[in-house]
Amino acid sequence: MFSSVAHLARANPFNAPHLQLVHDVSGPRSPPGPPRRSRHLAAAAVEEQYSCEYGSGRFFILCGLGGIISCGTTHTALVPLDLVKCRMQVDPQKYKGIFNGFSITLKEDGVRGLAKGWAPTLIGYSMQGLCKFGFYEVFKALYSNILGEENTYLWRTSLYLAASASAEFFADIALAPMEAAKVRIQTQPGYANTLREAVPKMYKEEGLNAFYKGVAPLWMRQIPYTMMKFACFERTVEALYKFVVPKPRSECTKAEQLVVTFVAGYIAGVFCAIVSHPADSVVSVLNKEKGSTASQVLQRLGFRGKLGSPGTWHCLGRWRWFVRSPFFSEPGVWKGLFARIIMIGTLTALQWFIYDSVKVYFRLPRPPPPEMPESLKKKLGLTE
Repeated sequence: MFSSVAHLARANPFNAPHLQLVHDVSGPRSPPGPPRRSRHLAAAAVEEQYSCEYGSGRFFILCGLGGIISCGTTHTALVPLDLVKCRMQVDPQKYKGIFNGFSITLKEDGVRGLAKGWAPTLIGYSMQGLCKFGFYEVFKALYSNILGEENTYLWRTSLYLAASASAEFFADIALAPMEAAKVRIQTQPGYANTLREAVPKMYKEEGLNAFYKGVAPLWMRQIPYTMMKFACFERTVEALYKFVVPKPRSECTKAEQLVVTFVAGYIAGVFCAIVSHPADSVVSVLNKEKGSTASQVLQRLGFRGKLGSPGTWHCLGRWRWFVRSPFFSEPGVWKGLFARIIMIGTLTALQWFIYDSVKVYFRLPRPPPPEMPESLKKKLGLTE
C-alpha cells in the first residue's frame, strides 16, 4: 500500500519544493543580475537535506511514530483530569465539578488513585496515534493525487476532512479495547485497579464484545473530533501565516514555526472538545454499564439535558440570582464539558507541537501552507 501511495505522492501539490521548481522552469526567466528573494528561498527549500522523500514509505512510517509519541505521552500525562472527567459523566450526583471531583478522588483513593487507567491509556492512545497521524498522511497524499493539483487547492478543506475521517476509522478500532478497559478501571470502584486485572475479567464476563461494544460510539466521538482537529488546524495555520505572522513561513525559524503549530493546535482543540463531547459522555457511561446500547444511554442522558425538579433553586454564578429550575436544564451529555475543553485544548496543542517536533528531528519534509497553483491563477485571470 505504501509503495503505491508513495508513487502517487511524488506529484502531490502539498510538496512545496516540487511546485516551486515547476514554477521556476515554466515561468519567464529573470534577466542577469542578483537573484530575486523568492527564487533564493525556493532554492533554499530544495537544498535542505531531508531524510526521505515526501510520500515515501519511510515518511509515512516516521509520521506514524510521531503519532505514537504525541498521542501516547499527552493522553497519559492528562490521566488525572481524564479520570475526573469520566467520573463526572457517569456519576454527576457525586462528582459535581472539576475541583470537587479531584477532592473526592484524593480523599477516597489517595494520590495514586489519580493515576488509575494510565496503562490502557498509554497503550490505546499510542496505537490510535499511529493510525491517526500515519494514515492521515497516507490518505491526504492519496486523495490529493486523485483530485489533481487545482482541485486539491480549491477543495483542500474537504480533503482534510476526508483524509482525517478515513484515518480515524481505523484508529478507533485500534483504540476501542484499551478505552473500554480504561473506563472500567476509572469509573467502577472495586472492579479492577490494573490493566492485567481488568482484561481477563472483562473477557470472562462478556467475551470480545466487552472490548468492541464501544467502537460505534467511539466513531461517533472520535471521527467528528479528528475531522475538526485536522481541518481546523490546517486552516488555522494557513490563516495565522497569512494574517498574524509578520513574515512568510519560509523566513521563520523552526522554533517560530513550532509556536505557530502550538497556537493553531490549541484553537483546533477547543472546537474539537465541543463537537465530540456528547459522544464522549455516551462512551463513558456505556463502558461502565452492562447491556446498555449507545441509543439507550443517549436517550436517558438527553442531548439537551433534563429540566431540574420543581422546587429546587439554582444560583447564576457569582451574582447570586435565583430562579426556579424548570427554566434551566441539567447538563445531560454536556456534563464535564469545561474539563474536556481544558483537557482537549491542551492535549491537541501538545500533540501537534510534539508531532511537528518529531518531523523536525527526523528531518522530514514539512510542506508550507498550500498556495494557489499557477495554472489556476491563469484560469482565474489573476496573472498575465
